[in-house]
Amino acid sequence: MSDPTVRRPPGSTDVARLAGVSQKTVSRVMNGERYVSAEVRDRVLSAARELGYRRNTAARALHLGKFHRIGVVTLGSSLYGPASTLVALERAVRATGYSLSLVTTLEGQAGIAQGVETLLSQGVDGIVLAEPVDEGEGLRLDLDVPVVSLGPMPGLTAPDVVVLDDAGVTAGRAATEHLLELGHATVWHVAGPSHWYSALGRLQGWRETLAAAGAPEPPVVEGDWSPASGYAAGRTLVRADDVTAVFVANDEMASGVIRAFAEAGRSVPGDVSVVGVDDIPIAAFLSPPLTTVRQEFDLRAVRGLELLVERIEGTAPATPHDDVPVHLIVRESSAPPPSSM
Repeated sequence: MSDPTVRRPPGSTDVARLAGVSQKTVSRVMNGERYVSAEVRDRVLSAARELGYRRNTAARALHLGKFHRIGVVTLGSSLYGPASTLVALERAVRATGYSLSLVTTLEGQAGIAQGVETLLSQGVDGIVLAEPVDEGEGLRLDLDVPVVSLGPMPGLTAPDVVVLDDAGVTAGRAATEHLLELGHATVWHVAGPSHWYSALGRLQGWRETLAAAGAPEPPVVEGDWSPASGYAAGRTLVRADDVTAVFVANDEMASGVIRAFAEAGRSVPGDVSVVGVDDIPIAAFLSPPLTTVRQEFDLRAVRGLELLVERIEGTAPATPHDDVPVHLIVRESSAPPPSSM
């Protein structure tokens, strides 16, 4: 038996009764349709305010077949790259006129598929995978909304899926080419975690550039993106006397690498050159200021959202979708090797 003291929220019938109009007229006013007089519109809106009426947007979306909402699945991470991408996505979604629903997953736990299901239950017109990671198996999404992945995700399949090219490969090439052009015989690499596709892209760019130059490929040292893991990697690298150049997969690890070399009495860039990726705000103020590869997180988010909205709305591309560029920012942490200085 229902509790008579619990009031149901006001509905459109209540607004119609108070305003003295039909329910269809209320619907026309709430949907912003034409052919409603100003006097009737004011009366309906006044009644709605008095009753505290709010439209049932979920029901309206079900009726129209559109929610006008975009879902984003992202890692629950405070790292600069994922956090910057998320901020850029929020701004880009707002500019399209859509609203945003966000689901975060925990690194190391299978969660992308569950995150997508959560978004679908909330009602979305399209989904963005903001930071693809390897969860151990291919991801098959059986859904009827388009999906855009902001980076490669091998094994991802869906009826309508778009995967943006990985800027990580380009970043790895730019950093490695810069160090080789300075005269270093080879370049060592401190990689990000191997289950991150962005880390694998940077590793691939480094490896391909060494091979193209005929330079030997040193052993890879893997970190977890943190300064502490970069410091640990640096303590490993200082044991090798022939290290003169290191490409580090992100700036935070690069700061740890520089600290380890400084403690070992190896100066940067006098003895060892170090290049990072991301151009985090503190990069220009490290000692020495860090040479790094800047990624265009804002532009990447905008490109991804453009592609998604085009598919949601069935419109032709407004502009060609070129690869998102990266920019080598040369500062004081990179220089020719000691023998040529």
